[in-house]
Formats: sequence, C-alpha cells, structure tokens
Amino acid sequence: GVKLLLHGLCTNTTVKSLDLKGNNLRTTGAEALGKLLRQNKSIRSLTLEWNSLGMWEEGFSFFCQGLRANNFLQRLDLRNNQINHQGAGELAMALTQNTSLQELDLRWNNIGLLGGRALLNCLHSNKTLKRLELAGNNVPGDILKAVEQALDHNQDREAILSEAQNQVNILSKEVLSLKDEKNKQFMDFLDTVDKQKEERARSEKMSAARVSQLQEALDEQYSIMNSLKTKLQMTEAALALSEQKVHTLGELLNAVKQEQNSVAEGHFRELQQQKQEGADREGRLLHDLSAASEKNLLLRNQVDELERKCKVHQDQLFQVKQDLTNTTAELKLRAVEAEGEWRKRLEMEKRRFKQSLEDMESLRVKEVDRMAQQMEASERSMHDRIQRLEAIRISLDEELSQVKAAALTERGRAEEELIKARSQARLEEQQRLEHLEEKLRLMTESRDEAQNCCLKQKEMVAEAQAKAKQLGLYADGLKRRLDELQQDLDRKEEEKVTELNKMKVELQEQIGHLEAERTAQDGLREKIAALERQLKALSSNHREALLDKEGEISLLLEKLRMKEAEISRMREEEAQRASFLQNAIMAYVQGSPLGAHSSRK
Repeated sequence: GVKLLLHGLCTNTTVKSLDLKGNNLRTTGAEALGKLLRQNKSIRSLTLEWNSLGMWEEGFSFFCQGLRANNFLQRLDLRNNQINHQGAGELAMALTQNTSLQELDLRWNNIGLLGGRALLNCLHSNKTLKRLELAGNNVPGDILKAVEQALDHNQDREAILSEAQNQVNILSKEVLSLKDEKNKQFMDFLDTVDKQKEERARSEKMSAARVSQLQEALDEQYSIMNSLKTKLQMTEAALALSEQKVHTLGELLNAVKQEQNSVAEGHFRELQQQKQEGADREGRLLHDLSAASEKNLLLRNQVDELERKCKVHQDQLFQVKQDLTNTTAELKLRAVEAEGEWRKRLEMEKRRFKQSLEDMESLRVKEVDRMAQQMEASERSMHDRIQRLEAIRISLDEELSQVKAAALTERGRAEEELIKARSQARLEEQQRLEHLEEKLRLMTESRDEAQNCCLKQKEMVAEAQAKAKQLGLYADGLKRRLDELQQDLDRKEEEKVTELNKMKVELQEQIGHLEAERTAQDGLREKIAALERQLKALSSNHREALLDKEGEISLLLEKLRMKEAEISRMREEEAQRASFLQNAIMAYVQGSPLGAHSSRK
C-alpha cells in the first residue's frame, strides 16, 4: 500500500508535508521512499517515526541515496527507527551532498560513538543543516557539544548570508535609482545639446540670410554698374551720331544754309534730350543711394538684434541658476517640514492613545464602582426584606396561638411569597452577574484592542523613524547631486561665456567689415558725384568725358573684383567658423563624463 501511495506522490506538485508515522515500512517501503525523494520536488516535511527503517540495511541505503539526490526536503523525522552506526554513516554521506535539509531528528536510535563521529564529520561540508537532535543515541557529550557548535556555526552563516542578501538587494535598488538618475541627466544633457543645435541652426539661418542680403546688395550694385555701362554705350552711340551729323553738316554747310539751321535745331533738341536723360540718371542714382543707406540701417538693426539675443541668453542662464538655488532651498525646506510633521504626528498619536487608555481605565473603574454599589444596594434591600419577613413571621407566630387556621393560611402564603422573592432575587442576582461578566469581558477586549493599537503605533513609529532615516540619506544624496549639478552648470556657464565672447569678437569683426563696406559705399557715392559732374561737362567735351568714363569703368571693375574676392573670403571664413564650432561642440560632448558614458554605451 505504501509503495502505491509513494508511486502516486512521485509526480505530485501540491503536497508539502507527508506523515507516515508507525506504518511498519520494510525494504520495499524504504526503496519507494528513496525513489520519491529523487523525483518529488514539492514535499518539504517528511515524518517517518516508529518504522524501524534501520533494520533493513539495503532499503535504508537506497533511502539515503534518494536523500542525497534531493534538494527540496527541509525537515526529516527519523525517531525510533533502530538506526545503528552503519545507517548513521550512510546518512552522513547523504548529508555531505544534500543542500536543502535544515532539520533532522534522530532521537531514540542506536547511533553510538561511530555514528556520532560520522555525523560530526559530515557537518564540516554541510552548511545548511541548522537543527540535529541526537538524544537517546548513546553519543558522548563531547561529540554532542561539537555537533551543537557546528550547527550554531551553520545558523550564524545563514544569518550572515541573509543579511548579505538584504544588503545586496538594497544596493541593487540604490544602483537602479542611480542609473535612473544618470539616464535622466543624460536625457537632460541631450535636450541641452538639441537646444544648442537648434540655436546653432538659427544662427546659421541668420548668417545665411545675412549673406543672402549681402549677395542681393552686390547683385543690385552689379545691376547699377550694368545700367551705367548701358548708359555709357548709349552716350557713345549718341556721340557717334553727333559726329556723323557734324560731318554731314560740314559737307552740306557750303551747299545750303537752311539745312545747317535745321541741323543746328535738331542738334539743339538732341542736347536737350541728353540733358533730360542726365537728370533722369541723377534721380535714379539718388534712389540707389537711398536704397543702399536703408540696407546699411537694416544691417545695423541686425547687429543690434544679435547683441540683444546675447543679453537674453545671459539672462536665461542667470534665471536657470536662480531656479536651481530655489529648488535646492525648497527640497531642504520640504525635508525639514516632512521630518517635523512626522514628529508632530507621532507625538499627537502617542498623546491620543495615552488619553484613550486613561479614559478606558477611568470608565472601567467607574463601571466597577457602580456595579459594586448596585451589588451593595441589592444586598441591603434583600437584608431589609428578610428582616421584614422575619417580623411578619414573628407576628404570625404570635397570632398562631389565637387563630390556627388563619395562621396556617397566612404561613403558607408567606412561605410562597418567600420562595418567590428568593427565586426572583436569585434570578436578578444571576442576571446582574452575567451583565457584569459581559461588561468585564468587553472591557478586557477593549483593553486588548488598545494594547494592539499601541503595538501597531509603536511599529508605525519605528517604520516612520526608519523612513525618516532613509529620507535623510536620500536628502544627503540629493544635496550631493545638486552640488555636482551646480558645478556642471558653472562649468557649462563658463564655456557658454567663452563662446559668447567668441561670438562678440566675430560680430565685431563683421561690424568692422560692414563699416569697411560702408566706407567703400561712401567712396562709391563720391565717385557717383564725380560721374554726375562729368556728365554735366559732356556737353562741352564728349571725347574727354568718354575717356574719363572708360578709366572710371576700369577702376569700378577692379573694385568689383576686389569685392567679389572679399565676399568669397568672408564665405570661406564663415564656413571655417561653422566647422570650428561644430568640432568644438563634438569635442565637448565627447570629452564630458556623460558624453563618455553615452559613447561607451
């Protein structure tokens, strides 16, 4: 029967405890037990008391082999199983490889000196056994003491391992929290890098817009020069026509004076047209000069906007520093307020529970006094009634001699009244006693509840103190972290200040370039004025004006080439500056601790 039962339990996963005490198990039962221990993974407690397993050496060795292979059993009871020193040796061999058994009961067997030594030797390699009972086995006292010392050593080792595991868990939680903080800091740093990239893109857009404006200004100057060239070509054509007409007039002067007069009038008209064209050209040149001045004003406004943006960035950095100081102060105030509130709550809870206990005690004392007073009043009333009844009995005895029949009836009625009064008094006393007992029981229950509440409050106080300590440690960690962040912010602020100084220097250089361009434009204005004076003098000396114009055109072409060279140089400088800024940002990101951490990832 045991064999069938144990065969069924081999694959069971729900049974945790098995008790086979006093079932007269033999060799087959011991073998089935060994098989069960090899295959079952759910049984934690096994009781085999009064089964004489030690008498069957082969079966008990098979059982020990199963115990050696089992790593789930925690408690084994082998009392009164006639185990000798050989069986104890097999058990010791099994225990050297077993890593789960914590309690082993071998009382009232026949282990002896050799078995005790074998078990003591196995404890040097077994570190999980915490309790070993060897009473009634003829084991010497020194071996028993050595076994106790080994078991104490195992218990201490288990306690140290549990504490180490708890510390490891705590450290793992702290490491996870630090990792979360590092990830948050890394994300914040990435956000700042993205913002810097956006600002750089904006500055690049602004520089591109400025370059495009300068390009437009140069295109306009090109167009002005082209218009001047066309005008010069027109004047040359007009001069060629006038020369041809003068030649024809010289040939026809001798022939017809009227034709000379008509030719003179036509020449006069052409001169008037040229004067009108010169006035129109002068107006156009003035308009172009006003447009150039407006563009200079726009460039100045852009420079002012850049300086204002630099100031806004500095204000934002100062605001961020103020926000950090405010957050640190708020965190400190919150920690202090939380600690004060916890202490106040604990003191109020203590006072309230002390007051409730005192009120309960006073109520209980008052109730007991009131019950005692009621008991005394009931006893006095009963004593008075008994006295009255005694008086009535005496009067009835006196009247008995006078009238026997009336006395007998009165006596019977009085006895009935006495019986009823006594029964009623007993019932009332029983009811009052039951009521008092119920009240006492309720009072004891309320007192137990109050004590439980006090214990719970003490536990809550201890937990609150532990939490307060943890909060203090966490606050210290936050302070250290805030100091680190403050240092990082100071370093970043210094780097931004250096970058802003570089930008100011670059802006000053650009302003210098723009001023140089403005001076060049002033020179162009003066040249245009000279051109206008020369245009007025064209009516007197066309050929000299043409020669002067050609010289001026060559000078303007050279200046245009110089301007183009300057623009190309400025573009190259802008490209070099952008590449330098990009390399500096990449070097800063790779050189910072967070950048190194991200690159390692």
